Amino acid sequence: MRKVEQLMKSEIQPEQTWQCTFSFCRVLLILAMTGVPGIAISSVFAVSNPATPTQSAGSQSGSRPAMQRVTRLVWQDRDSDTLKWADLQTGSSWSLTPAAVSGFPKLDVEKQDLVQMEQAEGILLVGVRDSDGGKLGSGWVAVDSGVRAVPHGNHSDWKYLATPSVRMQKLNTDQGNPAHLYVYNDMFYLANDAKNGFTYLSPKQLASARTPVQATFCSGGGGHITLAAAGNTVCYSTWIDAEGPNRGRVDVISLQKPGNDKLAYSLTLPTGVIHGATANSGRVFFAPADGVCWVNADLQLKQNPETARIGHISLGKDEESGKPFRTGAFANHRNWVLFTTGSGADSAFCLLDAKAAQPNLVKLKIDVKDGLSLVTPEVVLAAGGKRYAFLFQDKKDGDIAEKLTIVDLDPNGDRDLSDAKVTKTLETGPSRVEGHSGHHSICFDGDGRFACFTNPGDGTIWVISLSDLEIRGKLKVGGTPGAIAAFGSREHHH
Repeated sequence: MRKVEQLMKSEIQPEQTWQCTFSFCRVLLILAMTGVPGIAISSVFAVSNPATPTQSAGSQSGSRPAMQRVTRLVWQDRDSDTLKWADLQTGSSWSLTPAAVSGFPKLDVEKQDLVQMEQAEGILLVGVRDSDGGKLGSGWVAVDSGVRAVPHGNHSDWKYLATPSVRMQKLNTDQGNPAHLYVYNDMFYLANDAKNGFTYLSPKQLASARTPVQATFCSGGGGHITLAAAGNTVCYSTWIDAEGPNRGRVDVISLQKPGNDKLAYSLTLPTGVIHGATANSGRVFFAPADGVCWVNADLQLKQNPETARIGHISLGKDEESGKPFRTGAFANHRNWVLFTTGSGADSAFCLLDAKAAQPNLVKLKIDVKDGLSLVTPEVVLAAGGKRYAFLFQDKKDGDIAEKLTIVDLDPNGDRDLSDAKVTKTLETGPSRVEGHSGHHSICFDGDGRFACFTNPGDGTIWVISLSDLEIRGKLKVGGTPGAIAAFGSREHHH
């Protein structure tokens, strides 16, 4: 036994590996056959097998492939009002190991809430709202994803430089309880509802500055504000009022004028309750109580309430109630504005060509069962060149399976989206809708190869391949995963 112990403790050089393994196994075999306690025949074959699990994955033919990072995910956990993150990895299976974002502030889950979040330049901006009109503590948190795009010819390589961490935050009683958040022309625009104004700041500065970045506040808009900025020179800020002097009001704000009072003039739309705005191709679009309104973006601020022409696009009327159809939010892809409208049998996916002399409505009927409701579309240009819009059908009430409808935006590849058609509908996991929160949320890796979406009702994140639109993975992350963002893709293209 002393010789066996010496052999087990000795250092074995790489070139001696097979000779030592063979000699060691001979000794173990002799001892096992002579009945030495604690030595079994199975031990011999465990030692002599060169493809044991202790070796690196993928180092032997037939072994499990090495895990490869696909993208980095950051999502809101509604249970704890925190941000979680994980690198999505794949090999023989899919993997996520959730962790908390470093430095994220501890919020009061009963009195504070995470609202919308947007990303640009590797920075994720997250809004925080409280239950007392901003008097308890509201504002925003900027998170550095740790991922950067490095341009390389006709694509970008992705560098994972650090784990996600808070870069800067502004949470206090003077931030006006933000809700809506946008990215226009590589700038963040955040509505400060309780202050009747908005804040804008640069993600590039957030990503590179070593000192606190200056966020600029502008007065304009009122109540539940939506925003549309054009050219980073002018911003249209809406009022939510249904009646009274501010019904249908849109403030036109000069971003170049010094000071907080940058109001140039105000417009009045035909109807109020404006709950949506966007800018595309030199035009600005609004979502009032009736249809969609639009104006030409006044970049030079040469217009006034009398000369500014307001266009109106009807979305039809509900046959039972007689009320006009409306929408609540927009998405953009190239020169097209996308949104949903209607309910039940009247549900539709809509598109407008913002470059057209007169934007005309393209309306695609979507099969939506009673009890489900379409949400705002999310758009991706997939790696294979296909353009898709993803529309969740979230549950309003009842016990009904929720769905994800995928629209092929450009079946013939001519970049004219007027021939868009439904290409697939999948069943999803459950949502957990409470007010404005608890909806499904989807994101796409930086190269357009995969989509990932949250199921708030069962604490999972699912993975879809954008090459065949099939579900590839279902991953349990716990909590109530809500809004989600993806940063980067595979690190090597060469």
